[in-house]
Amino acid sequence: QVQLVESGGGLVQAGGSLRLSCVASGGTFSRYALAWFRQPPGKEREFVATIASNGRSTWYAEAVKGRFTIARDNAKNSFYLQMNSLRPEDAGVYYCAAEYGYDYYLAATSYDYWGQGTEVVVSS
Repeated sequence: QVQLVESGGGLVQAGGSLRLSCVASGGTFSRYALAWFRQPPGKEREFVATIASNGRSTWYAEAVKGRFTIARDNAKNSFYLQMNSLRPEDAGVYYCAAEYGYDYYLAATSYDYWGQGTEVVVSS
């Protein structure tokens, strides 16, 4: 059983940056694909970014490509989402997710383990 704990959310002005962190425990971290999802206010949860277990393959939603970067540190059982050039439409609750497997996955239904969420608010 994997437990995930996010941190790093908060209030930021449009154009600013935030770094979200997710710390995992309870599993062999290096064998898990990881991802970030978000749920904007009044909308459904949506995919943001994912990274394969080896850290070499990543995939981003078109809306964040070039502005967000996902990274992992297997030695620290942690992964991150660096968010730059934030826009009001990036606001929402951000969730980290993990799934045992080599590849990466874009669908929320592919992930069995989820963090509790951290809120990002972007002021215009």
